[in-house]
Amino acid sequence: MQSMDLHKLVDEARFNRFHAVVLILCAVIIVADGYDLAVAGIALPAIMSDMNVNPTTAGFMASSALFGMMFGAVGMGMLADIIGRRWALSISVLLFSVFTAAAGLAHDPIAFSVMRFIAGLGIGGALPCSTAHVTEFAPKKLRGLLATAMLCGYAVGSVLATLVGKQFLEKYGWQSVFFAAGAPIVLIPFILKYMPESLPFLIKRNDNSRIRVIVARLAPSHLLDAGARFLAPIDNKAEGVPIGRLFRDGRGFSTVMFAAAFFSVLFMMYALSTWLVKLMAMAGHSVGSALNFLLLYNGGAIVGAVFGGWLSDKLKIKWVLCIFFAVSVVSLTLLGHGVQPLSLIVAVVGASTLGTGIVLHAYAAQFYPAAIRSTGVGFASSVGRAGGISAPIGIGVLMSMKLPLEQNFISIAMAGLVGAIAVALIDHRRSASAHPIDASKGLNAREAEAVTGRAAAAGP
Repeated sequence: MQSMDLHKLVDEARFNRFHAVVLILCAVIIVADGYDLAVAGIALPAIMSDMNVNPTTAGFMASSALFGMMFGAVGMGMLADIIGRRWALSISVLLFSVFTAAAGLAHDPIAFSVMRFIAGLGIGGALPCSTAHVTEFAPKKLRGLLATAMLCGYAVGSVLATLVGKQFLEKYGWQSVFFAAGAPIVLIPFILKYMPESLPFLIKRNDNSRIRVIVARLAPSHLLDAGARFLAPIDNKAEGVPIGRLFRDGRGFSTVMFAAAFFSVLFMMYALSTWLVKLMAMAGHSVGSALNFLLLYNGGAIVGAVFGGWLSDKLKIKWVLCIFFAVSVVSLTLLGHGVQPLSLIVAVVGASTLGTGIVLHAYAAQFYPAAIRSTGVGFASSVGRAGGISAPIGIGVLMSMKLPLEQNFISIAMAGLVGAIAVALIDHRRSASAHPIDASKGLNAREAEAVTGRAAAAGP
């Protein structure tokens, strides 16, 4: 009877239409996700004027979505491992589309914050689920590049939000850029119809027929026997409490370090996405010019993420991240002191902060086994959301204190130093990619028995 190792099949598959569908759908979701998150920072000066709020209050308003993201990242990640990623992604898109648009109807800080909190549940859930999905199906030699290419959608969404803001903020008011965020709801039918389900999820439910359909699309050249059995690595078996498994098998310390790294990079990302336009305006630039800097920031992020993904497939992704964090510290310090050429410095800041965040998501997705991948990425990013939540508030307080401009940027840069140390301490030897398991050979007696038992359960 034919046996097929799904882990090996995915690793060795050639990129085809199946992979393109997964990549494009997840990338479009992340574009919408990036737009929804960036839109508040772009509209914040107008919102502050319209609602007559100070920087500290505005910081709390901006953080409401990030607070929702903290719950959404871990909640949707766990939900994806229970009901499947297609439905988790669909729920995420529904939440961030409807409630970001609804925030445009708010007339006071409280109503605005409530709408943004609920939207944040969806924004936070979409990122780990999409990252885990692309990583699960990507061929091994392209895994880092495809994951970071997909995550570049976050920066593309930010660019799109900036362009929409430049066109509509002055003509139609800040509400218009929020109403535009409702459009991604049309993605839900396409997700449910065309997105494949997670293989560990299907194995857990013994859904052999759907696995066969995915295998046929994933590797069309493989001919399956009618009674084919599907094998997967021991670590990819979806059982037990997902969060508890993040701290098993020597992964506990690294899970804490991932959370610290996410805290650092999210602090930098959301401090800049919320306050960069305002900080550059304080430096004497017009609002239009400040928005141009935001375009350069996001353009740099795309270049940094693609280059980081490519470099991560050539070198160790862990050390690539350490270098990126170090560059963020230097570039933010230079930006605070107004070092020229300013446009280039802003682009490098984007590459080494937002770009670093994208590569970090890819690293976390590669670190954890497939069955807990959504939970692993979601947990680390959820705990790290505390950095994202504190950033708009903390920088808003510093701005209210009217400190010198460079001190604001140096405060952001210090988070990059913490991130570099955290990533350096991650034990890559405990990662899934460092311990590939071939289900057909090299197992001890206990492991072989577990694989055989699961294969029988997955069979017809």
